[in-house]
Amino acid sequence: MNTSHRMRGINIISTQDGCFSSKLNHLSVSDHLDVQSISLRAQKKILGKFTSRKIITTFIDDVSGRVLDNLYKLVKEFCDKKTAEKVIKHLIKTIIKIGVLYKNDQFNNEELDIADKFRKKFNALMMAVVSFHQVEFTYDRVYVISSLEAGRCCIKQLVQRHLTEKSLGRIDNFFNFFSSEVFLDSCFKKDGPQKEIMEKIVDDVNTLLENGVI
Repeated sequence: MNTSHRMRGINIISTQDGCFSSKLNHLSVSDHLDVQSISLRAQKKILGKFTSRKIITTFIDDVSGRVLDNLYKLVKEFCDKKTAEKVIKHLIKTIIKIGVLYKNDQFNNEELDIADKFRKKFNALMMAVVSFHQVEFTYDRVYVISSLEAGRCCIKQLVQRHLTEKSLGRIDNFFNFFSSEVFLDSCFKKDGPQKEIMEKIVDDVNTLLENGVI
């Protein structure tokens, strides 16, 4: 199976034109200096600092960028600005680091299988979210929470070998938030305060599904 296809759904980071490729490959180094490892750590550290929604849109397509931007607005509408910034910041950091790892061929075959498993689960969940929003009385909270938990397990298995405990904690943070029963119920509540933002998110998610991005 084509690895780029297998990473669809989480591989939304683009490092085209070698923007973040190794700047050290031209150096003459000793056998004891792992240039690739140093470069990879540098990329993760640098990109990990790019956590604003506006900055990440320079690495992803416009539609995915709008989804992230409106997701921030959705969380902010539900709670407060500080929490929204923390949740989305952790989500963006994770997306960026997975993108860097993938672009540097750091995932082994087993991990690529896990990524493919996540892609399929994420695709099914997004299709369900679109349906739940568009068709009244179809919202299934138990299914959404179960799917999110399965997604959390896949992502943590995927990056377990590569990221720190702190990074794994960030993954738990945003999955815990999005799995909140109160938050989910508010998102799918008919004529709720978040209805307009949800409309925009669902429209863009539907576009991503139709275009095969997720």
